[in-house]
Amino acid sequence: MNRKIFSLLISFIISFHLSAQTIHVLNTGSNVSIRGLCVVSDRIIWVSGSNGTIGESLDSGKTWKWMVVKGFEKADFRDVEAFDETSAVIMSVGEPAFILRTSNAGDTWQVVYENNTKGIFLDAMEFWNEQSGIVIGDPIHNKFFIARTFDGGMHWREISNDHLPVADSGEACFAASGTNVCKLDNGEACFVSGGSRSRLFIRDERIDIPFAKGKETVGAYSIAVKNNKTLIVVGGDYLLPDSSSQNCFMTKNAGINWSTPSVSPHGYRSCVEYINNKNWISCGPNGVDYTKNNGDTWTWISHEGFNVCKKAKTGKSVFLAGENGIIAKFIP
Repeated sequence: MNRKIFSLLISFIISFHLSAQTIHVLNTGSNVSIRGLCVVSDRIIWVSGSNGTIGESLDSGKTWKWMVVKGFEKADFRDVEAFDETSAVIMSVGEPAFILRTSNAGDTWQVVYENNTKGIFLDAMEFWNEQSGIVIGDPIHNKFFIARTFDGGMHWREISNDHLPVADSGEACFAASGTNVCKLDNGEACFVSGGSRSRLFIRDERIDIPFAKGKETVGAYSIAVKNNKTLIVVGGDYLLPDSSSQNCFMTKNAGINWSTPSVSPHGYRSCVEYINNKNWISCGPNGVDYTKNNGDTWTWISHEGFNVCKKAKTGKSVFLAGENGIIAKFIP
């Protein structure tokens, strides 16, 4: 090999390693399944999960304050939304379903919503800002459950039955990562469903997404929004974690048309998150995928499994969390 070719090869190798994305594990080893994740800033991170467990870090994930909510030791907190280092809202799926809030960094928690309705199962929360939020739940009597808050989660008001979206038989949402509902713009949210049918719900619109149908484990699990027109939805079948079939769909016109990647994420994916420019990240039990071209091709950057990935609300950091208490940071 001549010197010029050798130099070019070395330059390519160095460039590749400098540009390659990696996942840096920060915490693992507990018996907690983490599905709730909120990255408030590059410094402040909250997580929630099984066994009534909540975690908070104030130093970018280097150290953690762990707590078990008194009286909720067996609860499964599938989502958390935090506003700063002291204030957060957590959601216990049901039955009964609870929403709790803290204003003292988790030292005490106040029950702000309780629902004992038979069949109640909350799936995910989303907040537009520190005051306005929404919670989505599985259908009851064939209508999706929705409640809103306008005071930072202190009080929740259920949407009247007349205004709730009607679900098909066997259609539901998946509480896999707290991300089947997503802020669309400053005044609207959208959410996705799966099972017998996968749809995107925007205001009064009901838009089919071409996921596989017919099994209660298949369909849309997570949605992320770049702008109010460009969306990526991921999912698949969690019983087939290595299958890349029909696990990702993209739209550039709010669901009027859907396209599929030329290289799909490499398995069932429970969460997708928009980062910046044309960059997105997605995760599932068999690893993490990354795209630099708005979802057309996905690169399998880690075989470490995660349930959820989130970018900082104010900042650039991206974190991931999953089974056995694993928490990691994405290194671009």
